[in-house]
Amino acid sequence: MVIIAIDPGASGGIAIWDKGIKSLYKCPQDVEKMADIVNNSVNGSWINGDGQSIAYIEQVHAFPTDARSSAFKFGTNYGKWLGILGAKKIKTILVSPQKWMKYYQKKFKFKLPKDKTKRKRKLKELAANYTDKTVTLYNADAILIAMYGVHEQQERKNEKEESA
Repeated sequence: MVIIAIDPGASGGIAIWDKGIKSLYKCPQDVEKMADIVNNSVNGSWINGDGQSIAYIEQVHAFPTDARSSAFKFGTNYGKWLGILGAKKIKTILVSPQKWMKYYQKKFKFKLPKDKTKRKRKLKELAANYTDKTVTLYNADAILIAMYGVHEQQERKNEKEESA
């Protein structure tokens, strides 16, 4: 199974998990490059595995303090990702930042700083534990979303086995 993890903001990124973090990308500016990333990861799932792909995308909202044009751009980018995933018929799970961050806080028994800069730095440090690739502020959240997705898929598999 391939997990496509997307932090959809303009300063976000994409992490592709296939038995480990295989690829990291900065969020592309155009829809064709976005689609290429998804297509390549789906093709890789057929070549290297069982052909199954699932996407975890951060479910985010614009803030009231955002300028109208930046909020519109943000929403457009989010919609592009959802459209590409829908067109490829990839099961997509929306996960709020609070949910995936809470998972790590509970797992590692720590509290994330409220200050955005300190929080981003802490998440970058945490993401570095999951890959040997270069972790940046652009891809750290995507890496953590991917690993959250791995955990969730394993939980679902365990639940199915227990109920069988």
